[in-house]
Order: sequence, then structure tokens, then C-alpha cells
Amino acid sequence: MDSFRIRGGARLEGSLRVSGAKNAALPILCAALLADGEHRFRNVPALRDVATMGQLLETMGLTVVQDGSVLDITSRAVNEPVAPYELVKKMRASVLVLGPLVARYGEATVSLPGGCAIGARPIDQHLKGLEAMGAKVDLDHGYVHVKVPRGRLTGAEVVLDMPTVTGTENLMSAAVLAEGRTTLVNAAREPEIEELARVLNKMGANVTGAGTDVIVIEGREGLEPVDHAIMADRIEAGTYMVAAAATKGNVYLDGVTFDHLEAVAAKMRQAGCEVEREGEGVRVVAEGDLKAVDIKTAPHPGFPTDMQAQLMVLMVMAKGQSVIEETIFENRFMHVPELNRMGANISVHGRTATVKGVDSLQGASVMATDLRASASLVIAGLLAQGETEVLRVYHIDRGYEHIEEKLAGLGATIERVPGASA
Repeated sequence: MDSFRIRGGARLEGSLRVSGAKNAALPILCAALLADGEHRFRNVPALRDVATMGQLLETMGLTVVQDGSVLDITSRAVNEPVAPYELVKKMRASVLVLGPLVARYGEATVSLPGGCAIGARPIDQHLKGLEAMGAKVDLDHGYVHVKVPRGRLTGAEVVLDMPTVTGTENLMSAAVLAEGRTTLVNAAREPEIEELARVLNKMGANVTGAGTDVIVIEGREGLEPVDHAIMADRIEAGTYMVAAAATKGNVYLDGVTFDHLEAVAAKMRQAGCEVEREGEGVRVVAEGDLKAVDIKTAPHPGFPTDMQAQLMVLMVMAKGQSVIEETIFENRFMHVPELNRMGANISVHGRTATVKGVDSLQGASVMATDLRASASLVIAGLLAQGETEVLRVYHIDRGYEHIEEKLAGLGATIERVPGASA
């Protein structure tokens, strides 16, 4: 397995272009199942998760070709609406084929995604919504079988128990071909959901209210292929914002929607960083001591759970004590032992971490356990004294496109070491 070798101490300066959003691209690629023909998606990041989704769609008979940031899908009728365990186990987002398959073909068989390193993430809300729309659900030997007895879903009001992102996306994609109106109440409000709605509407759907907690979908008989450029990745942008601040840097991030980063920017400003909208992007400047701030993750528009690990590194170097509460996932502090090995002072009690600022971190060999934990360890390596080796960077390759090249372009001393043992 590859690793990253980082020599800390360099101040990040310069500019970079933020890649397309992985969490927007994945449900949008699945939407190609809703309409036969030639789909083109631009600004698609070259990531492991995108490749996995492409493989899954190809097992169903679609043709998927990615050339740089352009990904073309030739969609045709699916003979076997099945998502096998071999691919779903690699990436939980594979479950996003469920809604489009049931909508288009009246049935689907999808492997249950189970849990992952950051905690269990069940799909009960997905299934509850499909049942409300007339589907029958059976669980058998690790697979969920969904079938619509009358052949086509029927619009319904679905009140979600919690604002689940993938659940909202699956039900939106199912409802666009249902008969009648579907209303999703307590829907997730993330920008990626708004992006999916934009794509579905370009395909001929009628989705309103995306970005609020009530989404209304008027079903259509059929949809058309689409050409769409994927929005910028707000989590990638937030990660580089923190890296710039942690190294006392001055970095401009191009192509970012600042409104998507308000919650992160607010906490960074409280910590003493300058974070400002500039042109079509964001500039981050950090000078002087950082201040400790408390953080509590929450569904959008609150502070994103996907930025919790990165902000924790910033708090490690801040003056004073900060408290970080994780409300979304029950096991998302797996980066803490690795940060403590580098000299951090962090204690965890349940879903709350207490961070006492330290003067410096020391380079060490650390193990990445999940995608965002990987990013936090890379940031820690950038500001640590000496050399840090981050093992198992295949996690980071799932969600960050060429992170070592982008950081090196800002002045970091970082290299990928191929084939390192974990």
C-alpha cells in the first residue's frame, strides 16, 4: 500500500483549483440509470470512489468512460438491476443505485452496505420511503430486494426520522419517475442535494425545495440524458483552508462556492484566521496565535462532520482548550490516538473530545483509518517537526484528487511512496 512521506515546517502559499465534489458526483452518476442515451458529466474528480461507481454501473450494462475530468456514460436498459456485495462493500454510496433502479425498472436487488470505520449507517429511511411509495421490501442473506407490485412507484408524503443525505438522494431519484407527487419532509439540506436536483431537473424532472427540509417532486413518465458540470468539493476546499491556517499560510482556493463553507469559515475566524470571499473563490491567511474554539457537528447548514477531524488538528495548535462534539457518527474519533502519538493532548469521552493546545507536534509514523482521518493526519504532518509517514493512504485517494501534488504546489514537502507496507 502507498504511503505519504511529509517533512513539516513549510508555510503553504499560492493558489489551487478545487476539484469537483465526490459527494455530488456519485448520486449524479447513478441518475444516468433514469434515462437511456449519452450522458456527459464534466468536472468529475479522478477518485477511487468514482471509479468504483463506474464499475458498478458497468456491471449493469452501462458504458462508462472517464478522460481526465470528463466522464461519459452510455445508458441503456439494465438486464439485471442488481448491485453485488463485491462492489457495495468497497463503498457505501453504491446504495445510491437503489432509488433509480426501482424508479425505472420497478425492482432492484442491492447488497446491504453495513457499517464502516466511522460507525453504522443503516438504510432504513431509504426503505421506509420506498415502501410509502408502494414498494415491497424483503431482506435475505445480506441483500435487500425491492419490488413494486404495480410496476410503477406512486407519489406519497414521506416524513424522514432524520435528515439523511443518501436517503434523501435515493428517494428524490425514485420519485422523479413515480406517478403523482412525492413530498419529502425533514429532508437533508446539503448543497450536494441541491446539485442532484439541478441535474434531475435538467433531465426533465420537476423537483422543488431542494436545499430546504421539504422537497416536492412531481413524477414524470420519462427523462432525457444530461450534460452537466459537477460543483466544486466543499470538503476538499475546507481541508485546504485548514491546511493553510495550520501552517500559518496564505492560500487562495479557486472555483469554490463560499456560501457552502460558511460554517467552517465561521469557526476558523473565531480561531483567529482570516477567511474571505475573493472573486470566484476563498482566501485564507493565518498569522499569530490560534484561539481555541468549541465545535459541534450538525447536519447542514451546521458544522459538517466531514470537517471535524481537520479542525481538530487546528485546535491541537491553538492556545487554550477546545471541546469537539460529534453528533452524526458514533465512532469518528479514530484519528485521535494517531494525533496523540505525534504529541497532541486529546482525550475522548463518548462522542466528545477535549483538546488542550500544545506548542508543537513531532513527526511520526501514523495509520490512516478513514477518509477524513487521513486528511487530518496529512495536515498534522505538514506542521509537525521532522518527518511524518502516513500509512494506508488508499483511504485519502477515495476523496482527494492528487492531494500530494496540490500540496506540493503550495510549497509542502510531501511525496507518495508507492507500495509501502501498512
